[in-house]
Amino acid sequence: MRIALNLLNQTIRKMKRLTYILTGLTLTFAACNNNNEKKETKKEMAMPMMHSFETVSIQKSNPRVTLKLAGELHADQETELYAKVNSYVHQINVDIGSTVNAGQVLMVLDAPEIQAQLATAKAKVKAQEAIYIATKANYDRMFEANETEGAIAKDALDQITAKKLADEAQVNAARSVYNELKAMENYLVIRAPFNGVVTDRNVDLGAYVGPMGKGADKPLLVVQNNHKLRLALSVPEAYTPYLNTGDTIRFKVKSLPQRMYAARISRKSGSLDMKLRSEKIEADIMNLNKELKPLMVAETMIPLQAGQATFFVPKTAVIDANLGVYVIRVENGITKNVPVVKGRMLPDKVEIFGELNDGDNILLKASEEIEEGTSIKR
Repeated sequence: MRIALNLLNQTIRKMKRLTYILTGLTLTFAACNNNNEKKETKKEMAMPMMHSFETVSIQKSNPRVTLKLAGELHADQETELYAKVNSYVHQINVDIGSTVNAGQVLMVLDAPEIQAQLATAKAKVKAQEAIYIATKANYDRMFEANETEGAIAKDALDQITAKKLADEAQVNAARSVYNELKAMENYLVIRAPFNGVVTDRNVDLGAYVGPMGKGADKPLLVVQNNHKLRLALSVPEAYTPYLNTGDTIRFKVKSLPQRMYAARISRKSGSLDMKLRSEKIEADIMNLNKELKPLMVAETMIPLQAGQATFFVPKTAVIDANLGVYVIRVENGITKNVPVVKGRMLPDKVEIFGELNDGDNILLKASEEIEEGTSIKR
């Protein structure tokens, strides 16, 4: 029994030694493999990387680019009518929606004080005219008598001449006062300044009205000429060189989405707005069927045609990074960053300006991660 146990213990010790030997060999082989892998990795890192990217050859073109902007329709003419003098509304001949003609009486005001002053001024004119007539007659008789030498003293002639001139001045002064009051009376009749439509009325019969700025917050009436409308737009600075007077602008309005309208550019401000840095332009459109209304928002499509051809490249080829905007040109298989400036936009392309030439190859899908000087394999 003891002999069997001894043999068993010897066998176990031999197996343990064998296990230790195998474990050591395994670790040694693993260390060798790791060293080999590290050496191979270092060799690979030391070798230059050859990237494979698709390039595109660029050529100049001059497509018509459509710019979409929101605009606003305005009446060709619009006037707010206020009272010139303190008065009361005596008569109203029109209301909202009334069509009026130039010179038509829209409203009559009443100012009893002006009527009284006008009557007084008229009476004063008649009185001064009577005095002048008498003085003029005396003046004429004295000068007729002066034809006889020595009949009238020179001092008397000078005095009558002075009185005649003074009375004549009094008549003219009285007439001026009368005409002034007469003009004030004419202000009591409110007339249409042009052909159009009454779009607003803010007073009723008997209302007390006065000049603008003296408690008159709202106008008596508002008249608009809707026969012709103005489409007002603010065009960003970058697009102003492409627009000219006479160009056609097409637009839609939300109330009539199925209709497309056209208007011609009639006016350009010639300067930029201080806040928006945009130029204001206006395009005229005849509103014959009265479908369009002032203050409608218009969705415009403006054609932008350049005077000469430029480069249009895919949007994916342009990198807009912190260091600037650029494209990656491939020269002899090496990348080079070329700074550019963006221009007009197409659905899938963008206009660029930079030191580029026809036939240059640039990366189709550029990335900020591609460093300048990278080898490119096509």
